[in-house]
Order: sequence, then C-alpha cells, then structure tokens
Amino acid sequence: MKLRSWSLLTNVPVWFEKNFSKQQLLILISAGVGLLSGLVAVLLKNLTYLIQSLLGGGYISNYHNAFYFIFPLIGLLLVYLFSKFILKKEIGQGITTTLYSISRRKGFMRRFQNYASLITAPITLGFGGSAGLEAPTVVSSAALSTSFSKFLNLTQASRTLLIGCAAAGAMSSIFQAPIAGIIFAIEIFSLDLTLASMIPLLVASVSSILTSYFFFGPDIILHTQLGEAFEISDVPLYIALGIFTAIASITFTKVYIYIFKKFKAFKSKFNKILVGGIILSGILFLVPQIYGEGYSTVNELLAGNHELVTKNKFLQDWSTTWMVILFLLLLVIFKMIATSVTIAAGGIGGIFAPVLFIGSMIGHCYGLVINALGITKLPVSVNQYTLVGMAGLMAGVMHAPLTAIFLIAEITSGYSLFVPLMITAAISYVITSQFQPNSVYTMELAERGDLVTHNKDQAVLTLMDIHQVIEDNFQVLTIDMNLEQIINEGVIKSKRNIFPVVDENNLFKGIILLDGIRSIMFDKSLYQEMTVIDLMQNAPDVIELNECKMKDIMKKFQETDAWNLPVVREGKYVGFISKSKLLTAYRQKLIEVTV
Repeated sequence: MKLRSWSLLTNVPVWFEKNFSKQQLLILISAGVGLLSGLVAVLLKNLTYLIQSLLGGGYISNYHNAFYFIFPLIGLLLVYLFSKFILKKEIGQGITTTLYSISRRKGFMRRFQNYASLITAPITLGFGGSAGLEAPTVVSSAALSTSFSKFLNLTQASRTLLIGCAAAGAMSSIFQAPIAGIIFAIEIFSLDLTLASMIPLLVASVSSILTSYFFFGPDIILHTQLGEAFEISDVPLYIALGIFTAIASITFTKVYIYIFKKFKAFKSKFNKILVGGIILSGILFLVPQIYGEGYSTVNELLAGNHELVTKNKFLQDWSTTWMVILFLLLLVIFKMIATSVTIAAGGIGGIFAPVLFIGSMIGHCYGLVINALGITKLPVSVNQYTLVGMAGLMAGVMHAPLTAIFLIAEITSGYSLFVPLMITAAISYVITSQFQPNSVYTMELAERGDLVTHNKDQAVLTLMDIHQVIEDNFQVLTIDMNLEQIINEGVIKSKRNIFPVVDENNLFKGIILLDGIRSIMFDKSLYQEMTVIDLMQNAPDVIELNECKMKDIMKKFQETDAWNLPVVREGKYVGFISKSKLLTAYRQKLIEVTV
C-alpha cells in the first residue's frame, strides 16, 4: 500500500507536465504559494501575540514588572537552545539567507528553513526582542515554495520566481498591500520585470491578501487618516525630510554594522547571548515602547496619543512639545541599538518593522518641529510627515524606494501622498546609496561576491559555479624535468598544447607551451641539456580559487586576451579554465535563469 501511494505521488509531476503548460503551472503554484504565505504570516503573528499576552498577564502578571527586564535574555537563550540542541544548525538571517539560496544554491533552501523561523521568530519577538516578523515570514514562505519546486522538478528560473512569489505574498498579507508586495519582490530579489513573471507575482499577492482578509478582515497593521492635500509649496519641506531620513538611514546602517562586528568578535555564543540579552533587557526596562515590532507605539503616535507614547516610569514631565520631540529621538536611538543587538546576538527577526518604527519617529518629530517653529503659515498635518518619514527610511536603509512609496500609499488607502512620498524616498535613496552602495540585506553578500542584482550579465556570472568550468586533463610537469621527460611525460601523453609546471609540493610555478618547444623537440642533443626551468614561462595571469569570483575571472580573460588560465588554491595547482568553456557555461546559465 505504501509503495503504491509513493508511486502515485511521484507521478504527480508527470501529470502536471502533461496537462499544463509551463506558464499555467507557474500560475497555479503561485496561487498555492500565496495561500501558504498568508497562512505563515497569520501563524507567526498569532504565535507572537500569544507569547506576548502570556508574558504580559495571566499567571505571571504579579511578577511582570519585577522581572520584565529578563524576558529578552530568556528569549535569546531559548532560540540558542533550540538551534543548538534540537535543530543542530545555524538558522541564518532572513532576507540575506534567501538571497544566498538564489545565488549559490540554485534557488533551493534548506528543509529546516520551512519551520525554523516559525518557531524562533515568535520566541524572539514575544519575549521582547526588537525586530520584525516580515523577514521570517518571507523565509518560511520561500522555503515552502522551494519544496514545491523540488517536488515538481521545476527549473532554476521557476524556483527563483516562486521565491519572489513567496516574498510578494508575505508582504501583501502582512500589510494588505498587494502592489507593494509585488514591487518588494522585484526590488529585493532582482526579478525580471516581464509579463511571464508579473502574472505569477500578481496571483500570489492576491491569493495571500485574500487569506489575510479571511483571518483578520479589513484590519491593517497601521491605522491613520490623511490630513490636507499636498501643495506645491510643501516641496522644500519634503526635500529636507528626504535629507534627514537619508542621514538616519546611514546612521542606522553604520550602527548595525558596528554592533554586528562587535558581536562577531565573541568566541562563545553563550557570552554573545548573555551580553546581548543584558543590553536588550536594560533598554527595554528603560523604554518599553520598543518592545517587539513596535507597531502599537506607531499607531499611538499616528493617533496623536503623545502621553501614551512618552509614558515613562523614570521621567514623567513630557508635557511640552519639545520634550516629546526629545523623547521620540531617544526612541530612535534606542530602537537602532536594540534591533542591531537582537539580530547580532542570535535572535531571529528582520529590520522591516524597526525601520518603519524609526522612520515614523523621525517624520513625526519633523512635523512637530515645523509646527513648533511656525515655519508654515498654517499648522501641517504631523501624521503625513510621520508616514512620509517611514518611506524615506525604508528607501535609504533597504534600498527599496518603490516599495516604500507604494507601501505607504496603499496603507493610507489612497495616493494623495504620492508626490511627497516620491520626493522624500528618491532623495533618501540617492543620498544613502552614495555612502552605502548596498542595503543591510545585501552588503554581506556583495562583499563575498554572492549577490544577484538586476544587472543580467553580473547576475548570470554570480550564479555560475566556478568548479564546473575547471578542466584538469592537463599533463603536469615537475620543475626538475629535462626536455626528454617533457616530451615523453607531457607532449606524447597529452592532447593539450599547454603544460602546467609545479614543484615537489604541487605549488604552481609556470607553464610550458607546445609552440615554445616545437622547434627543439626533435633535437635529441638537447634532451639532457634543456630543462623545465629553461623553457618555462609565467602564465598571463593566475586564478586563485578561494578569492576569485566569476566576474573577476571574466575580467582576467579580457585583460590578458588569454585562452587558458591556470587555477590554484593557496598556490597549489588545481587545473585550467578555458575561455571557450567559460563562455559556453555562461550561455547555458543564461538559458537556465531566463523564465
């Protein structure tokens, strides 16, 4: 019975292939991926809220105030124990893990990623970690989509597209913003903007948002009402806000990098968790407003409830506008530190929600300052600057200006803020990208040469595997050989016209070309006199396997005009890469990754 069931299961891909075209199959699967993304988003939200409600009341309500500060440490410790003793694998961080799967794992994600973030992200945030659920939702949804892809034997291009569908579905479900979800997938995952890719993304986004409506109805994360319409006289104000959010974006990125480097220096993971937990607990004890994602604080801000946002057990006098501004700026600083520490110490979560939190605080402060100083004839709608501030910081930190624009536009259920969003997001992105060429998501991958971008040529080179183009069918000569040995051990046995030379430790020393010895190879009087050292020459260039990426290799061939270049690993000979094989592999990969 089991064998028959397995046989039927394995025939499913064949049945789909016979009855559906490639495009029809992708559309059908994208609908399923969108449904799963919506369910993942609902599950993560509910699990996180459940933990938060248990910690905030019920049996431990009497002890909450006394032990509130230890919850983040407990959360990080639970994640560590789960990862080390149950999962026994490194979970990895959100969007970066997914991007790496596209560039280096041919669109396949590890099986444990189907459920790892579903367990660890709610623990991290529920216990007070300062991060977002968006990235864990994307990772879990993307991992489930690759399981579909693997079962149905889809191509690498289709797998990558379905990961984009999972990302679009996740964002669409969380924010009920289907257009922003699609743009997020295109911007962050560098998908091709074609009709073949747009339809599955659209289907996944719609499927996911319908799932969200089924569970949550029309309720959205951020609640706001727009004030007055945009006027041309406001342009300088939004330009200035773009500059301020760019400065904040650069600051956030630098703080994030700095804290990550400091935590990487810890040799003991337990010490890392201990230090991170203590820092988080201390910040949370001082300013509980940064607990978890922070959307409740943002909603209170949008509602104008400054007394709730600024409520603090240590300092009570926040009655004046300038004191409110000061407190909100303190929240910005604390949120930057807390988010970086949460993720660097081993917590599982993303930066999307913290970026919205910080952007809202900056935008709100900006609006309050305008009104306090009387810069405009009439008081401005502070809420509008709060929302535009979110877009500015998203555009700068995540290098996703279009996502920022459409997300805020959809959240506000209209496009009356479209022009201000475009102005601020564009300026923030342009300025930030000059100082930070890559976003927080991509900087690590870019440094390693593992980042796939919208540049098709560079993307194909990144996706290529260097090991698949190395040829090792060359006759290796040792440095102590004479001409007779070169002929007998090299020329006679080889079908190639180039011979690598190594020493007794297999360290690469140079090459001998057949054309270089052709005029003397039949002169037996030179057999014992001429040696490898006499005939050897330097290679036009050398490819270091541990350092060179495909982009570097292509550049070496272009600069040297060579047809074959030797490959070494830490100086030891590995093989050769030929230009012809490299170009053939490039063309093949281009076909594979094109939908």
